[in-house]
Amino acid sequence: MVEDLEKRGWWNYIHEDIKELLLQSLLLVETAEKWEVNFSETFGRGTIHGEGFRDYSFIVFPAAKGYEGFLKKLFLDMGFITEVDYFGKHFRIGKALNPSLEKELREREGVYDKIISHCGGEELANKLWTCWKECRNLLFHWFPNEKNAVTLDEAKGRVNLIIDTIESAFGECKVGK
Repeated sequence: MVEDLEKRGWWNYIHEDIKELLLQSLLLVETAEKWEVNFSETFGRGTIHGEGFRDYSFIVFPAAKGYEGFLKKLFLDMGFITEVDYFGKHFRIGKALNPSLEKELREREGVYDKIISHCGGEELANKLWTCWKECRNLLFHWFPNEKNAVTLDEAKGRVNLIIDTIESAFGECKVGK
């Protein structure tokens, strides 16, 4: 998979730290697959038995952070956000991508409609939003009645979804060409 990434058109478009984050998630997938084979270990004060971890979201985190960096670069290069947004601490991807954002905010701060107009239409805009929700928002937050834990297979699927979504966005938004 690593060699495959380096052959993709967007690989040279993204920053080195974003590459490293994506590679970290892939390395964590490989490492966790090895853990699954022989998992009964003692860590500190407790033992994790053969069933493995209950939540492998930590595998997705580096790739999700890389996805955020990719989206910010994409939005800047497409003219959807300003350099102040890009370098600042206040721009929020989730807010800007949210198709349910109030009309006034959507027009002023949103990028969802701009993606529809300038990139791959509503299908790509929805894909970017779904990837953000599934691979970042739902995993990064904890609520008492919603555990949002993911299995190893689900974590691998989400890392692949991030990579696939970057591929789609890069191709359909015509950046770096």
